[in-house]
Amino acid sequence: MLLKPVTPETALELSDDDASPPKELSKGDELQEQLDEVLERLGELQPVFYADGRHALLIVLQGRDASGKDGVVRTVIGACNPAGVRVQGFKAPTPVELAHDYLWRLHQVMPERGMMGIFNRSHYEDVLVVRVHGLVPEDVWSKRYEQINNFEKMLSENRVVILKFFLHVSRDEQRQRLIDRVEDETKNWKFNAGDLDERDRWDEYTEAYRDALNKCSTEWAPWYLVPADKNKARNYLIARRIVETLEGLDLEYPEPKTDLKQYLKKLQ
Repeated sequence: MLLKPVTPETALELSDDDASPPKELSKGDELQEQLDEVLERLGELQPVFYADGRHALLIVLQGRDASGKDGVVRTVIGACNPAGVRVQGFKAPTPVELAHDYLWRLHQVMPERGMMGIFNRSHYEDVLVVRVHGLVPEDVWSKRYEQINNFEKMLSENRVVILKFFLHVSRDEQRQRLIDRVEDETKNWKFNAGDLDERDRWDEYTEAYRDALNKCSTEWAPWYLVPADKNKARNYLIARRIVETLEGLDLEYPEPKTDLKQYLKKLQ
């Protein structure tokens, strides 16, 4: 297992070096072949997961701006049958959502059994953005780590398998990706001047991410630190962990309730 779960004892520096792929990972054409193979395997497993219908799979993607969350959805989740996948992005809460508790909007879009739900950002914004910008007092957001753990445990006990990936990008790589959004007309639409304000709070976000990962990585909902400076390596590591998880579920196509051969005559 190349990606290992964060634990409360894990010393997370979240340095620029941590954003580089593991040294033992293949490179170039060999890595591309391995990525193609693992995506093919994911494409084989996901229909069985859908048909099996005993579990839901929740995949949480968190990361700084330009860390590659959309790229993971496009490449990794793109290997799956879209009929069994639901992608949900989380932006600033609406007035209706703010009138409820901060986890209320999660339940509205939680995947049902047989489905893969992909959260592009998530409930963790409520211990990240909310904390860094001081949107609520510390005595409010500091209680949310335990609340989130309890919420995710409840999901797990109701057959929701949870994988959480923090896409860690270095400061220099993020800078280059933001420049690309300005200079490349096909990426202009992704540029948001507010991303520069968030970049100025780099250290505050680093501290907030450390706490979120350490305090909310549990046996039932582990966090994985994904080096995200290289897209191919990032995609391979995430796809492989998803495949390993699905393979561990002992999935199978359900047996038909009747002998289907009786219908063959009608199809002659």
